[in-house]
Amino acid sequence: MSTMNPTVTGTAPRASGTLTPVPGNTVTRFLSDGWVTTWRNLMKIIRVPEILLFTLIQPIMFVLLFNYVFGAAIDIPGEGYTSFLMAGIFAQTVVFGSTYSGSAMAQDLKDGIIDRFRTLPMNGAAVLVGRTNGDLVINALSMLVMMGTGFLVGWRVTSSPLEFLAAVALLLLFAYAFSWVMAFLGLAVRSPEIINNASFLILFPLTFVSNAFVPSENLPTPLRVFAEWNPVSALVQSARELFGNVPPGTPVGDAWTAQNPIATVLLGIAVMLLIFVPLSIKRFNSLSR
Repeated sequence: MSTMNPTVTGTAPRASGTLTPVPGNTVTRFLSDGWVTTWRNLMKIIRVPEILLFTLIQPIMFVLLFNYVFGAAIDIPGEGYTSFLMAGIFAQTVVFGSTYSGSAMAQDLKDGIIDRFRTLPMNGAAVLVGRTNGDLVINALSMLVMMGTGFLVGWRVTSSPLEFLAAVALLLLFAYAFSWVMAFLGLAVRSPEIINNASFLILFPLTFVSNAFVPSENLPTPLRVFAEWNPVSALVQSARELFGNVPPGTPVGDAWTAQNPIATVLLGIAVMLLIFVPLSIKRFNSLSR
């Protein structure tokens, strides 16, 4: 009878061949299981490099397309369109990149991978942690590629190094929190096709009816109000402020979210994590049972 490697499964084999948890407290076992599932998702990217290739090509295409197509038609007073654009591209890319958690969880359900996980004496939350951590790595790589591309087309950061790092951290934290939302949806629908269609319907209004690509004051009144309260607009404005890319004299909306974009993003991150982390874990455990 075969035995399982304790370093991989987080379990120790008995003489009878059954599996019992490795000695240790709940926190250490959770961290160990979370690392194993994170490594599994990273290895999947390495073994299927097309996933990473197309993920990294997309932000390059967006930077070039929006910069040279929209830039010729949109006038940003006192600031080049490239500087205005890049924060919007960053926000759009990391938000879209977070949807991979949902489609991957739905695919694992469809393929029976979740059924295999539930037979192991491991923490169920670790599967979700590994999935969302994998998205975080992909988003970080995408941001590096976008920054390099943006630098080549004229984007510059005019703020301090600390503010630059704060902007990157804020973008990645928002993306990580949003990946838990998509993971919950992926567990709820059980079909990669459905989650992809649902993501399209949710994310396109959030990213395009915002201040990501055009100033929100240029939008018709109903869309302008929506854009001012849109959390993606707050994320974009926060990134612009921290990167030092806010055009001088740009009007700020009257909504509280527009006046306090960084606080809005931090509040949104906390709300998404507090709501969707326990919901996702509960959903996963119910499927396991």
